[in-house]
Amino acid sequence: MTTLARAWRGVRWYLRELTGETQYERYLERHAREHGDAPPLSRREFERRRMAGADVKPGSRCC
Repeated sequence: MTTLARAWRGVRWYLRELTGETQYERYLERHAREHGDAPPLSRREFERRRMAGADVKPGSRCC
């Protein structure tokens, strides 16, 4: 793998982590491990609940 490709993968990983893009993927993995065949939340419902939770506990958000 070239240095440029490796750098691009690193930047892509960082941006996905920063924006929360990987949270749904982690949820799917955890759900499959803990709940087996039960259907997981859709991406839309997952994001809706995540935002509702962020409104309740704002943490370090600016707004």
